[in-house]
Amino acid sequence: MTNAETLVQPATEKLAVIDALHRFAAGIDMRDKDLLASSLAQNAVQDFRPAAAKAGFEYPVIEGRDYIVEALSAALCSLDTTHSVTNARVVIDGDKARLDALVEAQHVPRNDHSRHYLMKNRYDVALVRYGDVWLIERTTVDNIWRSGDLSVLSAVG
Repeated sequence: MTNAETLVQPATEKLAVIDALHRFAAGIDMRDKDLLASSLAQNAVQDFRPAAAKAGFEYPVIEGRDYIVEALSAALCSLDTTHSVTNARVVIDGDKARLDALVEAQHVPRNDHSRHYLMKNRYDVALVRYGDVWLIERTTVDNIWRSGDLSVLSAVG
C-alpha cells in the first residue's frame, strides 16, 4: 500500500462509520423506516435518558432494531425534525468502532412551525462492521444545551 493509500483508507473507513449516524438521522427526519433500520444492528440499544432528564422528562432505553424504529417513528410522528451531525470523531478497532459526535436536533410541530424545541446533544455511539457496512449497536445521548418551547416535545416520551 502506498502512503497515499494508507492515508485515504482510514479516512474512508471513518466516513463509513459516520455514515451509520447519518442514516439514523436522515431516517428520522425523512420518516423513512427502512433507512433508519439500515443504520441499526439487530440488537441495537438507544439510550436517550441523559438528554431527556436534562429536558425534564423521562424516556426509556429502547432495545432492538425493529422496536427502535417503531418507537421513534411513533414518538416523533407529530413533529418535523432536522438533525445535523457535526464534530464526528471515530476510533476503529477491527470490526468495532466508537463514534463521538454533536447532533443538533430541531423539533417543530407539523401543524405549527411557529414553535420549536432545539437541542444540541452529544452522541456516544458504539458500532460494529457487518460486511461492508457499519451498524449502530448502542447510542447514549446526552444534552449540552437546549432552547425553545419544551411543550413541543410533549408528544415525545
